[in-house]
Formats: sequence, structure tokens, C-alpha cells
Amino acid sequence: MEKLRLGLIGCGGMMELHAQSVHECTKELEITAVCDIIRERAEKVAAVLNNPYITTDYTDMLDYVDAVLVALPHDLHYECGVFFAHNKKHVLMEKPLANSEEECLRLIQVCEEEGVTLMCAYPVRYWPGVVKLKELVDSGEYGKVMQMSIWTEQLTNLGELHWSNTARIGGGQLFSHGCHYIDVMMWFLGEPVTGAHVGSRVGTPWLMREGSSMVTLKFASGVIGYHGATWGARGSKQKYSFQVHTEKGLLEYDHFSGVINLYQNFTEHRPDDSDSVQEKRELWRLGGQVTKATEFEISHFVDCVRNNKTPLTNGPSALQGLRVIWALYDAEKQGKMADLRGLGLKDELYEEERLIIE
Repeated sequence: MEKLRLGLIGCGGMMELHAQSVHECTKELEITAVCDIIRERAEKVAAVLNNPYITTDYTDMLDYVDAVLVALPHDLHYECGVFFAHNKKHVLMEKPLANSEEECLRLIQVCEEEGVTLMCAYPVRYWPGVVKLKELVDSGEYGKVMQMSIWTEQLTNLGELHWSNTARIGGGQLFSHGCHYIDVMMWFLGEPVTGAHVGSRVGTPWLMREGSSMVTLKFASGVIGYHGATWGARGSKQKYSFQVHTEKGLLEYDHFSGVINLYQNFTEHRPDDSDSVQEKRELWRLGGQVTKATEFEISHFVDCVRNNKTPLTNGPSALQGLRVIWALYDAEKQGKMADLRGLGLKDELYEEERLIIE
């Protein structure tokens, strides 16, 4: 079987990470074209690949590719995605899918009409440690889930030129980065029914929107989900930590160490904690170096294109997560809890929305 010809669009720092991961997928695909409006950046990415076509205009790539990976600023996702879909090219769109609900719906519709695969690039969903944690939770071996927390702490300041235009990133920390973890919580816990978001720019003055973000969600099952994140961390304790409290203990995936541990046998709280004994048991360890690990999502995308499968992070799934975020933002402005029921793309609801757009 011939390799899938993939084009890379937008050769900034994010694409440099993707280009490195492509080496893990060379049996499945070949990078045949790279594009950036700054040719030097495209040449830098091309230098680590197998002599792909280089251009500063993505409309020149059509003859060289079967599919594209788009890593442009968020406000350019829609236009680029629709262009390639109309030209029968499959689209792997860097998160978030697009900046508005109307753009997301239209992009989904065009890809369906043209018969091409649309997948949102949420690499966290495909990290081996997160996949293994989901497997352990779903096994039932550790009892019912009570609560899930996801912590991400990092220092992210790419300069005023990048952050001063909110449209470039479509929102603040929650929209641009927290979308990964809303997606993960919904994958683990199901449909959220209510929730709240609190964001702040304190400590991240380079941002037009929130740089620190705290989200609490209640799911239809009654389980509580929490995501605490900041782009202003000058130090870190949690780093990237996925914690699931169950009836039999705490399951934690520490992404920076690449380890899943089980903490249990914690007795009831006592004033002096003298009788509190906790055991820590390693359940799983990543083989190899901990990286951005985008090769797993790329491999999944290729498999979906080759075998006409629906991606795990397809258009409707990605839009559902963004709808949750937009509802949280709106409720925060009004100082109330967000009603998150019914935000999924049900078939009948999607048909109604398709008609409205047309």
C-alpha cells in the first residue's frame, strides 16, 4: 500500500514537534510538502524531513498531498480546512477545531459532503499513559470513580505579538489549552450537566484573556471533574498530573515521569494523622522518553483515512468540548453556574443546525 502523502501547514514551534514525531510514522506516511508564510521556517522543518516540496502558499500544495496537518493560528483554521476539504484532502486540524460554533459546523459539514476525514489533533487523548489510565478505570478493578482532577502547570509567554490578538488563540488558557483536558474528562466521565469556570490574568499580563483557569464539572453520573491550569507557573508541584479517585484508592498518571501509581489504604482522617498509612504501588511505566508524543494521534489519523474509520476526536466530538467551554465562559460573565445538558451533536440536532446554516 502506498504511503499517505501528508502536508504540513504552519511551521512554528508546534509543527517542529509534529515533524519530529513523524519519524515514528514513516511506515505509514510521507511528508511531501511543507508550508509557512515565512519560507525560512518552512525550510527549517523541511530540513529534518525527506526533501518535501516547500511553499509559502498552501493553495500550491494540492498536487503533492492526500491530507494535511494544519497548525496555523486558530482564526485561520476554518478557511484552511474548508479549502482542503473542498479539494478532497483529509484534514488533521490542530486544536481547537475553529474559533466559532458556526465555523465548526460548516467545516464538519463540508468534510462530510466531500467524503474526507476530519480529525481534531488532541494528542493528550492518545498518550499511552492516558490510554492506560482509562483502561484501568474502565476495568472496574478499582471500584467506581468518585472524582477526577487534571492539573497542568507551565510558563507560557511567546511574546506580545502572539498573545496580544485574542483571535489568534480564540480565547484564553481554557479555550486554547484547557480544551485538551475538557476533552479527556468527557472521554473518561461522559456527559457534563453543570459546571463553573473562574479565570484570571494575574501573573500573566501578556495575555488578553485568562492565563490561569479553574474548571469544575458535574457529570450525569454524579462524578465531579476538575481542571486546574496556569500559563504563569514560575515553579511546579503537579506539573501534568491526571488523578482519578475511586472507591479503592487514587489512580494517578504523572506525565512528566511517565508512571501510573495507585495510592491506597488511607485510613479515616484523625487530628494528628498518626494512624494514617498510605501505600504507593506502581501499576505502569512508559517505556522510553516522555515527549509531546504526537505520533500516536498521527498514526490514528492515518488508520482512519486508510480504513474509512471515524476518528476518536472527530469534528462533532471536538465541537461538543468547545460548546462546554463557551457555555462556561458565558456563565462566568453572568456570575452563575453553566447548564451543560444537551450540548452534544445529536443527529437530529445536527440536521436542524445544518439547515439553519444553509
